[in-house]
Amino acid sequence: MTLADAAALLFTCLLVSLPTFGWVVAGAALARIGWLPLSLNDRISRISFNFGLPLMLFAGAASVDYSNLRSAKFLLAGVLATLAVTVASWVYSAWRGHPLAERGIFVQGAFRSNLAIMGLALCIAAYGEKGAQLGALAVAVMTSLYNVLAVLVLNRTLGGNSSLLATLWGVLRNPLLIGIAAGVLLSLSGLPVPDIVEPASLWLGTFFLPLMLVCIGGAMKLSELRVSGPLAWEATGWRLVIAPLLSVLLALALGVRDEPLGVLFLLVASPAAAASYIMVVAARGNGVLAANIVVLTTLLSVITLTWGLFVLSMFSLVGYPGG
Repeated sequence: MTLADAAALLFTCLLVSLPTFGWVVAGAALARIGWLPLSLNDRISRISFNFGLPLMLFAGAASVDYSNLRSAKFLLAGVLATLAVTVASWVYSAWRGHPLAERGIFVQGAFRSNLAIMGLALCIAAYGEKGAQLGALAVAVMTSLYNVLAVLVLNRTLGGNSSLLATLWGVLRNPLLIGIAAGVLLSLSGLPVPDIVEPASLWLGTFFLPLMLVCIGGAMKLSELRVSGPLAWEATGWRLVIAPLLSVLLALALGVRDEPLGVLFLLVASPAAAASYIMVVAARGNGVLAANIVVLTTLLSVITLTWGLFVLSMFSLVGYPGG
């Protein structure tokens, strides 16, 4: 590959990541000047999360041909990688001597990415309709796993009172998962899928995903970064570097290549999920630490995601993003 080819490839990767993160920056700017107050931000987030995104994921899941199970290895790799990162980060945190009350926050920050919003937006930017379809499957499987692991980890370290049964019930009521499940059932039912469904997935994504990204930016508390300690930076390193690296290596060992590998990387390399902060606060944990992990990973992931996608593309492992 010539230098010009490499530069063109890097520019293509930037076209995937920068527009997505541009919406986050726009949200932060709007909040800063007072045009996106917290009350409005919350209302937009609720509408998008409860109606817009579930409809988008329904359309994407309904368009998938489940007779082709090439994505099975991709999903298996995502699950195994999440479990591996959880165990490895717990062992690392214990070795580092982190206080038990903060170990669960660290571990959750390491394994839990914002795949339902940030990751899915990146998948669509990179692979279009194919990215939306593969991403919808991963969101269903990995979001469920994230919630269960988060409860187990936080209950163990913070003494929370959320039971596993209550967590599973909460997962079943998640609007995103309901939308995906309905789409899968429609596809498997044998009933004809209306022609409008496939383009509707991208239309809805074009409208609602930017809205959610703006809300993420508007909810960030940049002032709290001034009290970021080393633990927040260590968790950021795990979330943005170690977790994606372990996930990609495991996926490659399982034979995952091309678009499924690219989608998996974009999902697991996304910044920490805002829900991780909400769960820590609900468990009466260190909310400032959890918030700092979310903000730091959001700010720095534009660099790690772009370079990671660039390196994988250089070795022709993830298809041609943006093509």
